[in-house]
Amino acid sequence: MTVPGAGAGWRTGVSAGELTAQLRALGVRPGQTLLVQASTRALGPVAGGSAGALAALRAAVGPTGTLVAYTATPENSDTSRLHARATAALDARELAAFRAAMPPFDRWTTPSSPTMGRLAEELRTTPGALRSGHPQTSFAALGPAAARLLDPHPLDCHLGERSPTGRLYAERAHALLIGVPLWCCTAYHLADYRVPKIPSKTYGCVVAGPDGRARWQHFEAPDLDDLHFPELAEAIRADLGERISGGPLGAAACFLVPIAPAVDAAAGWLNARAGALTG
Repeated sequence: MTVPGAGAGWRTGVSAGELTAQLRALGVRPGQTLLVQASTRALGPVAGGSAGALAALRAAVGPTGTLVAYTATPENSDTSRLHARATAALDARELAAFRAAMPPFDRWTTPSSPTMGRLAEELRTTPGALRSGHPQTSFAALGPAAARLLDPHPLDCHLGERSPTGRLYAERAHALLIGVPLWCCTAYHLADYRVPKIPSKTYGCVVAGPDGRARWQHFEAPDLDDLHFPELAEAIRADLGERISGGPLGAAACFLVPIAPAVDAAAGWLNARAGALTG
């Protein structure tokens, strides 16, 4: 899902050390695996900008912890809302030219910003970071658990059990939401896969063929959306209570959410709603 970023050029502001202390107060501990989704604009001025914020996060989880960011590229898809908005006013000839000019996804070089924000891109481009290979819903990770969290990431499992999302659940990871609402957590999509008879649809994206040239690839996968997430998050909040911690980080309000209990609560709510609709 889309998270706003901030402009470049920060030089002064809250220090990395101060941010690390605030992260400790939120409940972030050394050795944790942490999915971070952030609005750097909400975070406010940070010394060193997004690099300073990432340094604070790395210090908080320590050398045995792993940071994960959602580095999705919905602009690479012809089935996303982002693509639909970008092409809505184009005629047939303009649409064909637009599609022909779309660059193929490359897990190592395709940027995730501005769609996913500056902090996600900062993590993705940090030396030592790895990235999953899904051309629409990739994740990047930095830390000792990165390789086992990210691969494999099959085309037909954007955010399900066989994706990094499923492995974050198994890892008992936490999600840190910085300056974004409680509903803005990609990991909740794992609950969608736990609803019986989840509908599917055909997705399309641009990838590099064996010759390196761009080609369209289409595949069937569960039909995912986040329009129900605001209501879903209220159910998660009611179920988890004090297991969701909150507090400030810089100028941002934050939530620290245990992913597995949150997904379990979300799946319960989704299945109860599905039963009510069909009962």
